[in-house]
Amino acid sequence: MPSMMRAIEISAPGAPDVLRLCERPVPNPSAEQILIRIDHAGINRPDALQRAGSYAPPAGASDLPGLEAAGEVAAIGSGVTRWKVGDKLCALLPGGGYAEYALTHQDHALPIPDGLTMAQAAALPETYFTVWSNVFMQSGLQAGQRFLVHGGSSGIGTTAIQLANVLGARVFATAGSVEKCAACLELGAERAINYRDEDFVEVLRAEGGADLILDMVGGSYLPRNVRALADDGRLQQIAFLQGPKVELNFAQLMVRRLTISGTTLRPQSEAAKTAIAAELRQKVWPLLASGRVAPVMDQSFALKEAAAAHTRMESSQHIGKIVLKVAE
Repeated sequence: MPSMMRAIEISAPGAPDVLRLCERPVPNPSAEQILIRIDHAGINRPDALQRAGSYAPPAGASDLPGLEAAGEVAAIGSGVTRWKVGDKLCALLPGGGYAEYALTHQDHALPIPDGLTMAQAAALPETYFTVWSNVFMQSGLQAGQRFLVHGGSSGIGTTAIQLANVLGARVFATAGSVEKCAACLELGAERAINYRDEDFVEVLRAEGGADLILDMVGGSYLPRNVRALADDGRLQQIAFLQGPKVELNFAQLMVRRLTISGTTLRPQSEAAKTAIAAELRQKVWPLLASGRVAPVMDQSFALKEAAAAHTRMESSQHIGKIVLKVAE
């Protein structure tokens, strides 16, 4: 086991070019932790928020960005019973994924589904934990219900479309180009709405309204989402790309019995993440192993090209997931 590792650190809050290659000590696992030798790491919007200085890591987490990875177990803590050295896995991380080694709780790792590469496996944890916990565990999407996901061509969107479609919901998605809308339709959306040309509110109201909306845009979308909901509908908020503050008439919630809720994954307790992992292992990993759902891959970058990976993500030109190839 080496004492030092290559990593990408945030040299100062700012644009993608503040991401710098550095050397850091290899961390040591505590009793319930595993040390992962990372093969590939996923890129996510929270990484960019952290880089910009607006999303601080929780207490005790690595200051390095990176919330998901795939690789093999390099070392285990004294209390680890689920994994052994050499096991291949993918894992949700509290941080530190942009590095050759990272730590996570043993219960936040999952086996690599049959048939998937390390790159594909690295694209799973953050996205699947987020979608499953919000759309199914918290919001209870059911077969036959109308489901609208914004950003349908994103990592979250492509995952939500596939899972909702396979489990029997009627899926609608918004995206910003003809190419992205086509990708949403291929993944199982019955209607893809180009938000540059169409009003999603009108489209959904013509269908009877959405029973559930998954939104990461916020801002001006919040009152429009409320109008797009069916009576007794639910709005699940997971991010605020346009900002979290807006004027909203809450009388509509009362009269139409609407529900607005939201979560963010990273600050949740170890027990909460363990519960999500257990459901994924039981209900979703078989879908991945059978090929009924699959990560949509956009582009892979070398670890030293992390700044270019962030630039790609923030350009919003990508469809699906961007990953870093960490192992040399």
